[in-house]
Parts: sequence; structure tokens; C-alpha cells
Amino acid sequence: MSTLVCFHAHPDDEVFGTGGVMRSASDAGHRVVLVTATDGALGEVPDGLLDEGETLVQRRQAEVAASAAVLGVHRVVNLGYADSGMAGTEGNTAPGAFATVDVEEAAATLAEVLREENATVLTVYDPNGGYGHPDHVQVHHVGTRAGALAGVPYVYEATMNRDHMRMLMEANPAWNEQPDGAEAGQTGQSGPRPDVEAFGLPESELTTAVDVTAVLDAKRAAMQVHESQIGDFGPFLAMERDVLAEVFGTEWFRRVTPPAAVGAARETALPL
Repeated sequence: MSTLVCFHAHPDDEVFGTGGVMRSASDAGHRVVLVTATDGALGEVPDGLLDEGETLVQRRQAEVAASAAVLGVHRVVNLGYADSGMAGTEGNTAPGAFATVDVEEAAATLAEVLREENATVLTVYDPNGGYGHPDHVQVHHVGTRAGALAGVPYVYEATMNRDHMRMLMEANPAWNEQPDGAEAGQTGQSGPRPDVEAFGLPESELTTAVDVTAVLDAKRAAMQVHESQIGDFGPFLAMERDVLAEVFGTEWFRRVTPPAAVGAARETALPL
């Protein structure tokens, strides 16, 4: 049995890029650990969703626990940092915000979890955090450093295939407009065209493409439990399965530890 640790910024981020590999690893008998950096307190929430006296943080913690159960996760850890909010907002510089914390301090905390779990594979984000969110960028820095401190054998950047996303956007004109500040993947809404060139990495830089269509139903079910973040997931929940597979049926990574050899064939699985 190996151990996969997936490090994410907020509750719900686990589904997009690593939901499939987590469920697949669990189904194969490996241990799966989900670590979130923040409480997700600055996420948007539909009016009337929260119960009387319930906070968004409480709801999001319950949602991530339910998502983890669907995805076969054995342990969920929250590092307890404050949500920094979208780029350009006041939360970016608030005291205790994850985007402002000392990288060495946060990396040491995460490294303790990695050592406890004897992690075989760690996933973080690419240097731009997928689409520039300050907390996601910090996940890259903190996660990469923690992997080095703990001596994790394999470290991967979970990301998006920019070229594949561009192809999907061109093939589906209705997806080309979104509200300002929308996260990657929100489709079918009015607003300016998203800047695809700011998302993920070009396919030429990706070392690993994992087909997760066999567990796509679990991935969709994990999306459904994040009711407070329906703005992120809503458009996908209504998709036909074959369309959903085009969008989420492959999870993309760049291996950083050990570096992939120049000219090496693209991997089709994480080394678990």
C-alpha cells in the first residue's frame, strides 16, 4: 500500500483536478489523504442555503467531509489558515491569510503530515496555481517546499491542460463568456471571455495524463455535495456524461520530483 496526499487551497478544490486519482487510488487499496490549507470562509454562498446559526465555514467543512467520503479519502486535514479571497481583494493581505504566511512555517506544518503518513506521492499546484488565485499560488510554494522537507519520493503539480481547454472553448461557443472573477470552468454565463492563456500549462509541459473516466460518477457525486459552491459546479452537473468526460475525464499533472527525463513518454498513472 502506498499513500497519496493531495494538497489543496479550499474545500471543493479537491474535486476538479484530483478527485479521480484519489478515488482510483483508494479503489486500488492505497491510502488517500486530503489536506486543505484554508477554511474557505470567503467563498460565495447562495442566499438561504445556510441553516440558522450556521456559518459558511461550518457548511464547507461538512461538504468537504462528504466529498472525501465519496472519493474514498481516509483522512482529511485542514491546516487552519484564513481564506485569502480572489486576487485583488482585501482578503489577500488580511492577517492570517494563507497568501501572507511564511512559506517555511507553513511548509514545516504540512511536512509533519507528510512524515506521519509516509507519503509516497504529493500533489500540489503549478506555479500560477492553475488560474492565479493567491491561495492556489501559495499551495504551490508551500507544497513544493514541504515535499522537499519531508523527502516525499514523488511530487506532482496538478494543473489544467491549456491546449485541451482552448479546444473545448472553441468547440463550445456558449462556454466562452463568464462573469468577471469567475473561477476556471464556470460556463454558460454572461460576461467577458475568460483568458484561457492564463489557465494551467501547455500540453507540451505536462508529464502525466490520468484517465479517470472509470470513476467519473464518483467525481460528479463529489461535486454535488458542495452545495455552497454551486456557482463553481452547477454548469457541470447538468452535462451529459460524455461531455463531462471531455472536461473532467482526464486529470493532468507535471512531475517535479524526480524531474521527468527529456523526451520521456507521458505517464498514464501516478506511481502508487
